[in-house]
Amino acid sequence: MASPFRALITGISGFTGCHLADRLTSAGWQVFGLTNVQQSDDTQSLVADLSETDRIAEWIGAVRPTHIVHLAALSHVVGPPLPFYEVNALGTESLLEAIDQSGVKPSKVLIASSANVYGKVQDTSIREDHPIRPVNHYGVSKAAMELITRQWFERFPIIIARPFNYTGPGQTGAFLFPKLAGGFFSQLPLLSLGNTHIARDLSDVSFVVEAYYRLLVSGARSEVVNICSGRSITIDEALTLLRDLTGHNPDIALDPSLVRPNEINTLTGSPERLQELIGPLEPVPPRAIFQRILDDLESAAK
Repeated sequence: MASPFRALITGISGFTGCHLADRLTSAGWQVFGLTNVQQSDDTQSLVADLSETDRIAEWIGAVRPTHIVHLAALSHVVGPPLPFYEVNALGTESLLEAIDQSGVKPSKVLIASSANVYGKVQDTSIREDHPIRPVNHYGVSKAAMELITRQWFERFPIIIARPFNYTGPGQTGAFLFPKLAGGFFSQLPLLSLGNTHIARDLSDVSFVVEAYYRLLVSGARSEVVNICSGRSITIDEALTLLRDLTGHNPDIALDPSLVRPNEINTLTGSPERLQELIGPLEPVPPRAIFQRILDDLESAAK
């Protein structure tokens, strides 16, 4: 018998979207996607821009998803300002308008925000009620997106998820942690990095998609929830782990161009609310996170 659950994932061709689609498919869900990347063998995805409200509304009406996960975003912190707001803030408004126009009443809409909305925080365990004070356009665009989304809380059962840093197999080297793993895997003699003393709450992508899955099937709505492990790792500690895992010891050079203005030194979340909503979820240890990336790189190289 076909599953009664039909998920629509925006950004399905991205790093998180691919992993979430696999998780939902393994649970027997039908999965549909919205993407800006043409995939010729994919008959269940719509290639469209988030600004195409009417077209997306018509497609949602045809697909009739029971659950919607909005992952599509500009997710790199550095870049020109305007696209962050066009995609992250106004793109989310367009999607919510499209859902409304479609007449579909989903059981849950999960909107992915970011822990970057917190900005520079002195707390060692950031809770969801902490003031949001983003320090870059990416973070500000996500904060604006959250404010827009809150206006829809009365119309749809919405959860705003604030994931902290996460990585895993398939994430590109444009992001720091897979860049580090790739450099060690390739035995590069020199790695040019920015500030190696910064600390980030780091999770594996498998942890994040499991949290998303459990939130989708939970009774939670009109909630903002951190997706985090509750423990941080510095870049220096990550380098030590990678040296141990690979036996490689590259030289590390400071590149001032990689030191961001308004750098957030430490970002560690409290997973307390998440666990209240979905139950215990054990984070993947940092050593295992990097081992998974290295194993994936080795498999891809064969």
